Amino acid sequence: MMEKLTTKTFFPRSLQSPSWEGLGVGFSCLLPPALCLLTIAICSCATRVTPSTQVVETEAVVQEEPIQVQPFSTVCLPSQQSDVGAFAQHGAFAAKQVGDNSSVTPKLYNQDPLLSCGWTPELEAEYQIRASEAIKYYAGRGYGNTHGENEKRSYPFAMFDFLAGNQEKALEFLQSEDAEARDNQHTGGIDYYYSFTLKVQLRKYFFFGEFLNPDYKQRMFAGAKKWTEQDPKGRPHPIYGKGKGGNGWGPEVRGGWVDGRNTDNLRAMREVAVYLMAEETGNEDTRLLYKQKLHRYVWALYHIGMGEWDSENYLGHTFAAYLNLYDFAQDQEVKQLGKAALDWMATAAALKYYRGGFGGPTKRDYGEGNVVYGSNTARLFSLYFGDVTSPNPKPERDIIHLITSNYRPPAAVVALARKQFDKPVEILATKPIYENWKPGGEEQPAYWETSFFGNTYQLGSVAAKFADGDVGTFKLMAYNQERGVDYFVANTSGGWVKPGKNPGDQIGQYRNLVIWLRPASEQPFFFQLPKSAKVEQENGIWFLELEKTWLAIHAINLSAYTEVEIEKQKLAEHYSQEQTWQATSTGKSYTGFALEVGEQESHGSYSKFKQAVKAKTQLDLTNLVTGTVQLKGANGNRLQLTHNPKNELPILLRNGVQHNWLQQFDLYRSSNGKKPISLGWKTGNLRVEAGESIFEANVGIGN
Repeated sequence: MMEKLTTKTFFPRSLQSPSWEGLGVGFSCLLPPALCLLTIAICSCATRVTPSTQVVETEAVVQEEPIQVQPFSTVCLPSQQSDVGAFAQHGAFAAKQVGDNSSVTPKLYNQDPLLSCGWTPELEAEYQIRASEAIKYYAGRGYGNTHGENEKRSYPFAMFDFLAGNQEKALEFLQSEDAEARDNQHTGGIDYYYSFTLKVQLRKYFFFGEFLNPDYKQRMFAGAKKWTEQDPKGRPHPIYGKGKGGNGWGPEVRGGWVDGRNTDNLRAMREVAVYLMAEETGNEDTRLLYKQKLHRYVWALYHIGMGEWDSENYLGHTFAAYLNLYDFAQDQEVKQLGKAALDWMATAAALKYYRGGFGGPTKRDYGEGNVVYGSNTARLFSLYFGDVTSPNPKPERDIIHLITSNYRPPAAVVALARKQFDKPVEILATKPIYENWKPGGEEQPAYWETSFFGNTYQLGSVAAKFADGDVGTFKLMAYNQERGVDYFVANTSGGWVKPGKNPGDQIGQYRNLVIWLRPASEQPFFFQLPKSAKVEQENGIWFLELEKTWLAIHAINLSAYTEVEIEKQKLAEHYSQEQTWQATSTGKSYTGFALEVGEQESHGSYSKFKQAVKAKTQLDLTNLVTGTVQLKGANGNRLQLTHNPKNELPILLRNGVQHNWLQQFDLYRSSNGKKPISLGWKTGNLRVEAGESIFEANVGIGN
């Protein structure tokens, strides 16, 4: 006998009012019927299901050694608590017409104090405008198909269209037969294989479930119950077993009941999905196993960091997966784990976000994020952070999860993103090895990052013992009133400023000073700068005048720069307002450049900056043949770099003091004490102080 689900709808206490009776669920609604139904879904996180009392025997699951994570806790200053009286009630909607479609603006603020610290009516109003723009952008577009993992695009497109008023069309697509239904016969034809598909299957089931055909939702439930009766990862596929191997990511190649790839974002999608569906369908052994996996991941965030750190492309995908966990988990401890993960990732994104741009060093950098709204991460988190000069031209599709979620970041995190803290300040940070769950991965950091925040710019670089092909090593973002920010980026890859920490490249930074040195080779340096920059050459120094930020570049055994074109047309269009320089080696020992950055607060004016650099800055190349360069800035700060032949960590002196990499393990350490951010190595205590707010979160570990 097939097990049936029963439905229960839950409403926040604030909405349980005798006056809300019009829909037969305890309240009335003055909006159009479809929008009222959507309101119900948001209030209740859609229909909750409880399996019948029939017991389904399952195979025992071997438990991993558990990590005992202490309860997640947060602290907000009293001044940071929200004035909820000014808000429209949680779940309320405002409707307006957009063309022939009805567009809705969800007001999802939740009065639960666990939700957010200090999210204000003003922040919510800004958020609503940006959410409406995203819905309008996707309204009425084609959806695509369900081949492979294409649901990662087509399902969000349909969900946006649902919110825009095209409910019937969207629901028909969301419930259409999967293109690979034969491969998914064992789960009732429902695709629970691909991680990207899982992320949107969850939101379809839990959030939009109120509007699904009951028979279709029953299929999803029954399929999920079978899928999670034991750990689906590594379980031989009923048709393909362990797969044939080779290229591709489908079950016929990789086998198994679920996508087994272990990138941070794919693993998050898989683990959250297995947990939630095991919890939903009553498969307790699998639920407990995956609760431990989630524990370990969130513990790692707060104690050693994120393997796919600050990715300009993938951070938002992981974030969206944990929105599912926070929104839909029934176990309150797991819900808190979801909140902890979201707060940590929002904080990491906020530090690198600046006026619609996303900069500083990044892992899994694809090289397309070096303009405002260029990166997926900037396009996603701008919904929360704002502080932009123009609307998002292409909202990231994962925004559907943000719009339909209760989560809001703490006000201190938003202020961090908007750079509302005392400047200038230098922040040292560390990042773990990518596969940090393997033996030795928790022993010490793998990357050391230096970021400097001036009043009009932020500058960041990274060092590590090894080369790494997908790391963006160095970026500067500078204030631009019209564009948001200008970028200055450098690297030694390919025919343009491609990402990658290349063998031999060693970078040292002290506040506004940077030295980049590598053994001389035929590989040129490439520089990206805005076409609007004023460029001058005086005394062998390249001066760049941006709107409020000024750069002095001292070439070290480099030829005069020449402008080059980006060959790939799509990239050339993407960077149409930027110019790319190329400079080649002219010496036989070492080559590179030294950089000094100034602004009004530090140097008065551009002309005074140039004068000070020419008169006071000293670049000492006396020992260049042995790989040592010293830069004394116009303000008196000194940075010395010696190229390290043993590994890729340069030997640095900062104002005469040797920088000991192995004594700097903190995930975030500020030169201004705990402001604006601090998080020690394996302490689990995250603190953000920005604007007028303080946010603290702790994820501890027991014995």
